[in-house]
Amino acid sequence: MGESPDDPSDPAPATGSGRFGPRGRPLRRNSFLVGFTGGLGLLAAYALYLGLRNAFGILVLVVIALFLAIGLHPAVVRLRRWGLPHGLSVALVAFAVLLLLCGGVFALVPPIITQSGQFIEQLPNYIEQLRRSETVNDLVERYDLVQKVQGAVNAETVGRALGGVLGGAQLIFGTIFRALTVLVLTIYFLAYFNRLRALGYSLVPASRRERVQLIGDEILTRVGAYMVGALCIAVLAGVSTFVFALIVGLAYPMALAVVVAVTDLIPQIGATLGAVIVTLVGFATDLSAGIACVVFFLVYQQVENYLIYPKVMRRSVHVNEVAALLAALLGVGLIGVVGAVIAIPTVAAIQIILREVVLPRQQSR
Repeated sequence: MGESPDDPSDPAPATGSGRFGPRGRPLRRNSFLVGFTGGLGLLAAYALYLGLRNAFGILVLVVIALFLAIGLHPAVVRLRRWGLPHGLSVALVAFAVLLLLCGGVFALVPPIITQSGQFIEQLPNYIEQLRRSETVNDLVERYDLVQKVQGAVNAETVGRALGGVLGGAQLIFGTIFRALTVLVLTIYFLAYFNRLRALGYSLVPASRRERVQLIGDEILTRVGAYMVGALCIAVLAGVSTFVFALIVGLAYPMALAVVVAVTDLIPQIGATLGAVIVTLVGFATDLSAGIACVVFFLVYQQVENYLIYPKVMRRSVHVNEVAALLAALLGVGLIGVVGAVIAIPTVAAIQIILREVVLPRQQSR
């Protein structure tokens, strides 16, 4: 039996006329068409810019979660080698991270609440002491401070104070929301790490996929090793600070240890920042305690910089000191503290790409 000439399964005629009729002539490249196409391109680029700007905060959280997942993935692999299922391995790693976060919160929040409560309790005594002071009373009468304070306490100042309180509450709840978002994204990336990596490699042309996979796995290994090494160094700094604070008798040693451990994760300047904070607490406690803090951190930072850090990072990343400093400063300028944390592994990844891709291509020309 013959087939109908307008059967949709028939191939299109060689003349170019299909089921929707013959094709028209190509549009001429006139000035109006070129300008209109360029205008659409500019509008699309501007819309993309607005979208990225509005979603910048979420993108930063995604980057943080991705780096955390890359750093925690070796722990999941190690648990898998011990015979645990993939889901249980991810759950154990996520539970350990959650315990660390809860430990940091419980170490920092009680001192803040306790000292705030002590200040509120002692506030009437401070005011009473000020009222009994002849110097203070003389200043109050000379500059008419009572009337100025009463004039300053109006609806506008009260509204600003309430706005500050609401802004503080918004900051607290926003921080909790961002922390939970990063935690959930990190668990998701850990659970589907292999699938996401395979999906990324599948987007590469098949002729280059093997080489891209080898370079990509090397980058992931370096980044993960750096994150694990940095975490180990930070924990060691926190433990050392905790023991030192107990020996010297500083208040709230656990909170100071958490502060030092967190700031030690920031390259180049983090260790100094944590040392300054603890030293100020030491001088506020006692002069001898402050001097002991200065001596301790001077000695410990030399040991960390020239003994601990090179030994831990020897097999992970090899980044030039100048490049690391410039990357940290650039990262701080772009996305703040998070940029400083991810600066060194990013530079290590760029170095691998330059060494394996860009430089050989330039040599072959």
